[in-house]
Amino acid sequence: MKPPSIIALLSGPDQPGLVARVAGWIYERHGNIIHADQHRDSEAEVFFQRVEWVPAGDIKEEQAAFRELAERELGMSARVMLSSDQPKVAIMVSKIEHCFHDIILRFRSGELPGELVAVVSNHETLAAATAAYGLPFYHIPVTRANKAEAEAEQVKILRETGAELVIMARYMQVLSESFLKNVGCPVINIHHSFLPAFAGGKPYHQAYERGVKLIGATAHYATADLDEGPIIAQDVARVTHRHGPPDLVRRGRDLEKTVFAQAVRWHLENRILVYHNKTVVFD
Repeated sequence: MKPPSIIALLSGPDQPGLVARVAGWIYERHGNIIHADQHRDSEAEVFFQRVEWVPAGDIKEEQAAFRELAERELGMSARVMLSSDQPKVAIMVSKIEHCFHDIILRFRSGELPGELVAVVSNHETLAAATAAYGLPFYHIPVTRANKAEAEAEQVKILRETGAELVIMARYMQVLSESFLKNVGCPVINIHHSFLPAFAGGKPYHQAYERGVKLIGATAHYATADLDEGPIIAQDVARVTHRHGPPDLVRRGRDLEKTVFAQAVRWHLENRILVYHNKTVVFD
């Protein structure tokens, strides 16, 4: 078994020598860098870096020491994690099940680093399937009249499970600003179109009416603005005039599964930095 590594994500004002100072600090402590990548936004003059290394000494002590270096000496915002971390993940889903099954199987096979802790749904449709996977299922109906109370109950459950990431596997409700503020962790949504095109409901039908030659899927962080959150991953498939709405839906589902899984993987592997409603993804 390979030893755990430290993963650091840095962002802040660009300045000379940042790459050298980070690499030099790790070298002086006899660490072994196994991944390093950086990006400079020339418009905003902001520097971003992901660096991963195996320390020679105590991993917890080095994790804390690097955070102090980044924040106090380099003036950078820093997140410092361990490759051995297994974040707790909760799924929100309605009735549509292809992303639900696909993402659970990827977790169960060990493809995704994390621990599934709950499934929360506004319908009972997938209760039996959730039980078959051995996961807790929470059914909380949501209507216009009870939305605030229902979301408060959802937040309570998600916080009690210790969820560090919520993933919307085609959960067909718009999350309110209050929910997103109080849930206490990031939320990733999969939208069945190539955003910003065809936001909102029935995007495949919108695409058919428009006669597009490409359809897509988009995984993004959820924000209070519908389908406007920072985009993590996207993919497209070619279609023709011969494809009706059912064909677009069928082809789109394959895109949704792979794009959703890719976004969740990048997040759990600590490869994403968010800024100005955009993302830097160190893939």
